[in-house]
This record gives sequence, C-alpha cells and structure tokens, in this order.
Amino acid sequence: MAKRILAIGIEPGSADYSAFPQLTPELVRNYIEAQLLRLRDLGFEVTSCLIDLDETAEAAVTAALRDERFDCIVIGAGLREPKPRLVLFEKVLNLVHRLAPEAAICFNTTPEDTAEAVLRWVEP
Repeated sequence: MAKRILAIGIEPGSADYSAFPQLTPELVRNYIEAQLLRLRDLGFEVTSCLIDLDETAEAAVTAALRDERFDCIVIGAGLREPKPRLVLFEKVLNLVHRLAPEAAICFNTTPEDTAEAVLRWVEP
C-alpha cells in the first residue's frame, strides 16, 4: 500500500510576494503542482491542503487531518515565514501533533524541494 502524504501550505493567491518579487501566484502554484506530481511518480498518495491566511485555515487543516491517516505531513515554508505567520504556523503544527500523532513531520524550504523534505522521513 502506498504511503500517504499531506502537503499543507499557503494558497498561492493569498501569499504576500513583496519580499520575493520574482514569484507570482501562478509560478508558485506550478512549483507546488510539479512537486505533488513528483511525489505521486515516486509512488506516494498525496493530498494537498492549501490554506488561506484567515480563520478558515485551522478548519481546513482539521478537516484534512480527520478525513485520512497520513504517514508524513509536509508543512510549507510559507507558513513559517514571514514572522507575522508564526501563530498560524504554531496552530497548524499543534493540529498535526494532536490529530496525526503517528505521522512524520517535515518542512520544505521552497515550493521546489517538497519531495526532498518528504524523502528525508519516509520511503515510497
């Protein structure tokens, strides 16, 4: 049976790109889709959970974690930076800890290295 991965990140249309003017929502969305496809090609079953930066974020993560059991949960770099997102990051991390205690947790550093983050903790 294929290992299941949950990828949690910020909806690209909700992100602030002022610190990264070379990025656009479309480019980030393409990076995310390419990484999800790469994980699927490696043999993983992948669920994407892209969240907004408002009160719906926790509900979306909770729903994703309650719907399925995951072997690994990757949390995108956009949730850890910039500093004002720290509380949201902590909320997401605590939801993962509470609702998926058996899952490995990993972090990417860009939308382009999600597969590497997952492969550090689980094999296909």
